[in-house]
Amino acid sequence: MRFEKWQALGNDYVIVEAEPLPWELTAARVRLICDPHFGVGSDGILLLSRSVDPAYVAELRIFNPDGSEAELSGNGAREAILYAYRHGWTEEKTFSILTAAGPVTPTIASERTCSVAMGRAATASKDFPDGPADGRGTLSAAGREWAFQHVSIGNPQCAIEAAEELESLDLPATGPAIEGHELFPNRTNVSFYRVDGDRVRARIFERGVGETLSSGTGASGAAIAAFLRGAPSPLTVELDGGELTVEISDDLDVTLTGWAEPVCSGELSAELLAALAAASE
Repeated sequence: MRFEKWQALGNDYVIVEAEPLPWELTAARVRLICDPHFGVGSDGILLLSRSVDPAYVAELRIFNPDGSEAELSGNGAREAILYAYRHGWTEEKTFSILTAAGPVTPTIASERTCSVAMGRAATASKDFPDGPADGRGTLSAAGREWAFQHVSIGNPQCAIEAAEELESLDLPATGPAIEGHELFPNRTNVSFYRVDGDRVRARIFERGVGETLSSGTGASGAAIAAFLRGAPSPLTVELDGGELTVEISDDLDVTLTGWAEPVCSGELSAELLAALAAASE
């Protein structure tokens, strides 16, 4: 079974094509492949299939390393898009792919860079069902109160302005309680951020992953929260793994620009294939 491993700002995914798979990609198999010791090791899996609908070049499913399925990943989508373009799935510079969160439309700038129209964000959603229309709220977690901005950008984001405290926060200790808070029935991604003019510094605790070097949707959530409080657009979001550009319209249409590149490719070992075949979950 052939795979490629890609990364974007340190956010790495294993990419596999659906058609050659000999079995369903279950949660147990996702965990085996993502395992850093016995598998390939990654922040998740991107499962790509050719679309039967001519409106889309491909359909993309995104899996977290814990086996759960994500609606959307900004970095993952960019990796899958550039993979499909590099492998000749389309020669068009602008096209659409279908995700669980709906269509996203990239424009290819180079083999390494693209801008992705991520759709329209919202401050009210089913992922914060008891929240007000503006998405603002407070919650208790890790022994203190946090003011937050809920944003839905294909997946749920909880953005918290941390100001000068940002770099000293213990995300592994704080993130899980916010991710799994009762206000968010489907769990939430968490972005802690600080604004300086047209730049946003953000640290991300990703649902199903933990603290991560970068997250495209997490960067978007932080940028939208900053924009709603008066920051300009576009915004450069500085993550631990690098920088992304987030452009936001007055209607909260979001365009995310950044790079992605392949790390390695190969075949899964016979031992791992046997373990995957035996996995029944």
